Amino acid sequence: MAKTQPDLKIVSQNTEQESASHSRTPLLDRVVVPADCRHFSDEQLKQLARELRAETIDAVSTTGGHLGAGLGVVELTTAIHAVFDTPEDRLIFDVGHQCYPHKILTGRRDRIRTLRQGGGLSGFTKRSESEYDPFGAAHSSTAMSAGLGMRQASELAGKPRNVICLVGDGAMSAGMVYEAMNNAGASKSKLIVILNDNEMSIAPPVGALSHYLSNMASSRPYVKARDFAKRVAQKLPKPLQELARKAESTARTTLGQGATGGANLFESLGFYYIGPLDGHNLDHLLPVLRNVRDMEHDGPVLIHAITEKGKGYAPAENSTDKMHGVAKFDVVTGAQAKPKPAAPSYTKVFANSLIHEARKDDKIVAITAAMPGGTGVDVFAESFPDRAFDVGIAEQHAVTFAGGMATEGYKPFAAIYSTFLQRGFDQVVHDIALQNLPVRFAIDRAGLVGADGQTHAGSFDTAYLGCLPNMTLMAASDESELAQMVATAAAHDSGPIAFRYPRGEGIGVEIPEDPMPLEIGKGRMIQQGEKVAILSYGGRLQEVQKAAEILEQRLGHKISVADARFAKPLDTKLIDDLASGHDVLITIEEGSRGGFGSFVQDYLIGAGALDNGKLRLRSMTLPDIFQDQDKPEKQYEQAGLTAPHIVEMAESLVTK
Repeated sequence: MAKTQPDLKIVSQNTEQESASHSRTPLLDRVVVPADCRHFSDEQLKQLARELRAETIDAVSTTGGHLGAGLGVVELTTAIHAVFDTPEDRLIFDVGHQCYPHKILTGRRDRIRTLRQGGGLSGFTKRSESEYDPFGAAHSSTAMSAGLGMRQASELAGKPRNVICLVGDGAMSAGMVYEAMNNAGASKSKLIVILNDNEMSIAPPVGALSHYLSNMASSRPYVKARDFAKRVAQKLPKPLQELARKAESTARTTLGQGATGGANLFESLGFYYIGPLDGHNLDHLLPVLRNVRDMEHDGPVLIHAITEKGKGYAPAENSTDKMHGVAKFDVVTGAQAKPKPAAPSYTKVFANSLIHEARKDDKIVAITAAMPGGTGVDVFAESFPDRAFDVGIAEQHAVTFAGGMATEGYKPFAAIYSTFLQRGFDQVVHDIALQNLPVRFAIDRAGLVGADGQTHAGSFDTAYLGCLPNMTLMAASDESELAQMVATAAAHDSGPIAFRYPRGEGIGVEIPEDPMPLEIGKGRMIQQGEKVAILSYGGRLQEVQKAAEILEQRLGHKISVADARFAKPLDTKLIDDLASGHDVLITIEEGSRGGFGSFVQDYLIGAGALDNGKLRLRSMTLPDIFQDQDKPEKQYEQAGLTAPHIVEMAESLVTK
């Protein structure tokens, strides 16, 4: 693990020997917080960026995580911290995948090899982790909204501070970005947005001329002259105002600002546009950032920086996904340590099952919101390229888009992570459930997800979907059940239906060649017993079966185990049988309070099953906290949802 050396922050000028020794010290070792690099020369900042890139590669090789995005912003991160007075000036990362270099420069280098580990650093920015993380970001497209709020709050307090939002081009597909830009453009607040463009092909090659023009366009004399010209033009008659506007636009095009067409969009929203410029060239970045920092301009500024994901590391540059998300890897070769799975992943089972159904029904289509690989829609697209739709980072649009297709007789499967579907909740309510449209929601990453931690856990979908009229909810307990639920959703045309399944591998059960639809609202008995019944919803069934074996040995009789399959509609006959035929009934789910267990309790209370006081009823859910990252098995242990916890709960109720 790299060691920070706080004593090296002070630049010694006492002796030639001290100076020579100091010059041999890696610059990164002299930076504990960003203020330590603000006396560096521009040439030293270039060296610092090289060392920062090497440290990022080495750290992620030992932990795994998001590599390519961070490598793409090494120079941007270095330049921002060197030019601006962070943390007094606020730096906000959109999404946060690219924040690892930022963490190294902001006092967390000594912990950087704990990234995404239990008790370690988060893989995203996190307010509770550092004062240099002013806003937590793991879902996309929030930076500008938060940044504008921070900037205007500082203006209200009479102490305006710089607020810098580093936003990836992928975030520009989300509507929230344009809501924020529209508000910022009208606000006259000096919000600084850096567009990290690593995928768009709209920009021409950048070089010395582009750098010169961008630097000039951001300089104080140019800004003052341009603002003065605008004020003068506003006093002219309207025909002359239009001529002046066209002349000014032509001048900016000559300066390189309108060459890509990008300025037209951003400036029409009220932003002062600078760029494009080379996001890896500090000779370009530093002067522009200094000019923007010092410029006297009312209104938001957008700096368009062209970068390359995975920059500076050949295996990442040559990878199709630029090594976006990686397991532990060999630094020299880039080879990742990925163990061969014992069973197919749930995501792959979903994709293959959907392909199977789509071969029988040409009305089936698949929709994803910028996660084709994560949801398996990329696999579906290989077989049905014309029936797969990636709508970008736009979950709200994805939901309503699916609703539109459903009105025309198609059978849309919207494959969205549980945590991301939260972003489209209003659309699920208003555009789908209210109109009773048969949209199929394939909810991946249900339950706890390991290293991605709090922000990506699929904890709430059963609760937030189960309260909606017309909604049907299912949860798969294994890969065979998942295949049958895909078939069930394909055959279900009487309203919206959702099925959830966990991250990771299945348990190795055989998957039927031609899965048949399940009867809506019908669960299944796994084994019949007495006194104690455990009703499982979703992926905890295997732990329930382990617990049942232990309880049978300890209690001397068989335990009833049932798989609910459906949270809505409930299998009320199954629940009645379990409640009337046992002394103890435990429900268990990998979801939050307010979900399946609450639905069962509500039904039993309404049915009067608890009036006589004989039935001891308990629900086991995820705890009412946002759990930190760790290995999934450790997370479920912390959540109290493993076999020993189930045994403990059952024994305590039997004793009572």
